[in-house]
Amino acid sequence: MARYGAQYGPDVTFLGVPAADLTEPASFADADVVIVGAPFDGGTSHRPGTRFGPMAIRQSCYLAADGSRPHLALRVDALQDVSVVDAGDVEMYSGDVETAIVNLEEAVYTVASAGAVPLVLGGDHTIALPDATGVARHHGFGRVSMIHFDAHADTGNIEFGSLYGHGQPMRRLIESGALRGDRFLQIGLRGYWPGPETLDWMAAQHMRSYEMTEVGRRGLTECLDEAFEIALDDCDGVFLSVDIDVCDPGHAPGTGTPEPGGLTGRQLLDSVRRICVELPVLGMDVVEVSPPYDHAELTSYLANRVVLEALSGMAVRANGIDHDPGGPLLEGR
Repeated sequence: MARYGAQYGPDVTFLGVPAADLTEPASFADADVVIVGAPFDGGTSHRPGTRFGPMAIRQSCYLAADGSRPHLALRVDALQDVSVVDAGDVEMYSGDVETAIVNLEEAVYTVASAGAVPLVLGGDHTIALPDATGVARHHGFGRVSMIHFDAHADTGNIEFGSLYGHGQPMRRLIESGALRGDRFLQIGLRGYWPGPETLDWMAAQHMRSYEMTEVGRRGLTECLDEAFEIALDDCDGVFLSVDIDVCDPGHAPGTGTPEPGGLTGRQLLDSVRRICVELPVLGMDVVEVSPPYDHAELTSYLANRVVLEALSGMAVRANGIDHDPGGPLLEGR
């Protein structure tokens, strides 16, 4: 599990943060957050290309890769006020899903057990299984809730003859006991999948899904308020999994299974920021960015900002800064 660098493209870190090597504990001993790349798209059911996601997310910014990003409204620096390092990509051959997910789970567990938050750049959503499992191995099975932004429930059973793929990780997480079905919150679901049998299974697990029609009717803020109460009930923290296709394809066209009618980019950024300010986030992934299908790097830029909003929120929480999500620019730092 030595530092692989970048599996696809040049060996650069996320916006210039220091590099780390998971085989050298001293390189991330003082880190609050360790970024890990998961360049895997062997679980896709439609359009591939997410193996190139981690590299795109790391680089998609018009500012210098100088390891600093002061937030305009929050007056924190996402890359300085929390200690962030980048461990490079986990070696994940897309033709061998079982080996790939074992490698990633070990990497995530290494980060979590060192006391840092693993922030994983995908990759297709298959990686949520090893990501959340690695975090739960450290914090305890059943002690971590899930907040999952996605157009799709990802609770399928067997697809293309395999138990593993980007449509199945949430089912595997619940079946394994790593996460509890009754502390599983899904936001942004819509479209025409899954079918009734899978929906019945989800209901039996007491999962809570906020479909886009409900989000539109009640408002995103009210849905998040309710989700937060559930997430923190008898759990020690949350895992945040963001599938970029939760956003409308007009905001995130570069993804494998685009579904019209989703969140705006603004709604997603505000939600991620709020989660990381208000809740103890123990792990996170950002998945399903497929650069070959992107237009003008819209999706890669959005995913980059999702990471930065998350880190900025963590900085606000870590520093005990009062935060009014609807208020004017905060004065001072």
